[in-house]
Amino acid sequence: MNRSFLFFSLFFIHGSFLTLYAQEKLKKKIDLQEVMVDGKRYKNAMEGPLSVNYIHIDSLQKFQGGSLMQTLSRIPGVGSIGIGASQSKPQIRGLGFNRVITVENGVKHEGQQWGLDHGLEIDQYSVGSAEIIKGATSFMYGSDAIGGVIRLSSLKETQEDGLKGSLNLIAKSNNSTLGSSVQFIGKEGKFVFGGGLTHLNYGDYRVPTDTVYVYNYAVGLKDNYVRNTAGRETDFQLKGGYVTEKFSSIFYLSSYDTKIGFFANAHGLEPRGVNTALYDKSNRDILYPSQKVNHFKVINRNYIEKDDQKIWIDIGYQRNNRKEFNHYVAHGYMPAIFPDNMGIPEDLERLYDKDIYSINVKDQFTKGSHQITLGGSGEIQHNNIGGWGFLIPEYRQRSAGAFVHDQYSIDKNTILYAALRYDYNHNQSKAYRDWFESETADGAKEKILRADNISRTFNSLVWGLGVARQFGDIETKFNVGKSFRNPATQEFASNGVNYHYYSYDIGNKNLSPEQSYQADLSIGWRRETADITLTPFYNYFSNYIYLNPTSRFDQFHGAGNQIFEYSESKVRRFGGEINANFRLTKNWKLALLGEYVKSKQLSGAKKGYTLPFSPAPSVLIGLDWSPKISQYLNSTYFAIDCKWTAEQNNIVPPEDKSASYTLFNFRAGTDLKLNSSVVQLRFQIQNLLDTKYMDHTSFYRLIALPEQGRNIVLSARVPFGKN
Repeated sequence: MNRSFLFFSLFFIHGSFLTLYAQEKLKKKIDLQEVMVDGKRYKNAMEGPLSVNYIHIDSLQKFQGGSLMQTLSRIPGVGSIGIGASQSKPQIRGLGFNRVITVENGVKHEGQQWGLDHGLEIDQYSVGSAEIIKGATSFMYGSDAIGGVIRLSSLKETQEDGLKGSLNLIAKSNNSTLGSSVQFIGKEGKFVFGGGLTHLNYGDYRVPTDTVYVYNYAVGLKDNYVRNTAGRETDFQLKGGYVTEKFSSIFYLSSYDTKIGFFANAHGLEPRGVNTALYDKSNRDILYPSQKVNHFKVINRNYIEKDDQKIWIDIGYQRNNRKEFNHYVAHGYMPAIFPDNMGIPEDLERLYDKDIYSINVKDQFTKGSHQITLGGSGEIQHNNIGGWGFLIPEYRQRSAGAFVHDQYSIDKNTILYAALRYDYNHNQSKAYRDWFESETADGAKEKILRADNISRTFNSLVWGLGVARQFGDIETKFNVGKSFRNPATQEFASNGVNYHYYSYDIGNKNLSPEQSYQADLSIGWRRETADITLTPFYNYFSNYIYLNPTSRFDQFHGAGNQIFEYSESKVRRFGGEINANFRLTKNWKLALLGEYVKSKQLSGAKKGYTLPFSPAPSVLIGLDWSPKISQYLNSTYFAIDCKWTAEQNNIVPPEDKSASYTLFNFRAGTDLKLNSSVVQLRFQIQNLLDTKYMDHTSFYRLIALPEQGRNIVLSARVPFGKN
């Protein structure tokens, strides 16, 4: 165990006892959140036939990873596209980026979803519960919900007047993380309020190897540290509103702010051009290349109930500001020395500044045996760019949609569902010319036009049909439907170096909206001692959009990088998940979790290949022991997971094959009771055996950089306030 982690552990324990001392002085009762599994069937009319997983705050803490998606990735069918040890993007059944929607407090989270080298800009410690909807949900949320939805909610309001909350302390050994988070909620009469503050500080993370190969060049890692992957994260949230039994209006305000470095040997720099003495001097500094991301969000959620009618109105504003910093490096015909008259900082490689305005309205009422929901949504996006590098142009996007959903109850055990939705989208991208002159084929010099003014309008009509049927202890759900996704700006207008793939990307302005047809089945069997769910699916894309490598190389801007072009192909996908939990005895539980997805391109230049970032099949077996130790230790548990992941030989160039691997993770926890104070203690050892392995969906898989090694995680949650 290194010295820094020992220091952090002592600080962690010291902070815990200081908090306990304060609790004793305040003599306040403590509120405890317990694990909650939602057993209410067909909880939401619109999601009735879909496969839904519900995760409560206590489970989020038990399985806490370096990021929210790493925490949720234990759920079968849910994955994360990892960017180092602390950032990740969501993936559901092998689909990610603009094919999975994240919804926070009723509003779709909008960032730069297409970018591979940054994560989901949401504070995982502010999440009170999460719902994962697997499968296409375009009829609910419109474009981009073609793969599924991750729905996040803040902590629920208190039922009685008063204030309650918790202090969370976090320490991790692998990248020497030290963090804390304070979250609170309160109620006074009909007014509710709450908020939170989180700060994380972490260093470079370590991997179980001392050498990696970048562009076939051997790169040594001092003490196994991935240099320049340290980061800082500071988040805060506020909420307040008015709540009655029939009406509520709540405002949510949040700010997510992070600064993180990129692996210095593999992002815009020659592997041999890195000053290792400088980068290895400290494991906690953030040098070039790096990025700063700020995501600001304001949401107003409104609910009105009158007789048998319910109305929801969600209004949101977001600003996503992302800056990429790097040493100025001249490519192609760029000036060797950065000009003094540019008007931008010399280290600002790229800037993406995006404003998003949105509104969602839903009206639900009953007519006989029909529960009908009418709804609509609208969104406006303005995306500005800056810096001396270029990949995508500025653009303006406007979209609107309307839907109708009907739930028809045949009897108490059988419910039919039908949905129809229409969407309109208009995208206007702005022309862009290089700020420097290049020499053309005829010897002339000019500023090359990288992106033209492009105006595209998309229309889509989608539908869904489903049935849910209860046969005693067996619950079945089946749905079929059509979904869609509008091409994103980078897919039809990009023209620049993409360090995510170490490529030069060119968009295709003739792309049409992705069309997908899917069928999902869910069969669940529940008893007191067992709970088993199988969720197979089938999916067909008539025109899946993907980035296709060509045989050409760029000579003007990309220093000879291989050119990739966005193309379309027919794709078939199928697979499924198993989620089985068994109570062996009063104190012993066994979990069996498995997932499988298979994709194949049926046309196009990559006919016969799979899709990029396709997860390998995996099976997880978890054993949990919950002994009764003493009256001072409640809800004690010891658990171990063994996850086996198969080899991934089905690849699409430039991907490499990934070998199979087995991981062991250990968890333990208890609720320590001291008089009127209770502290929830959590302990994890992730990658228990320090196994060297490649996650096929990782950002750094393209350069064969293994995942982080053994990681010891300590956390304490100290509730305070009203019982």
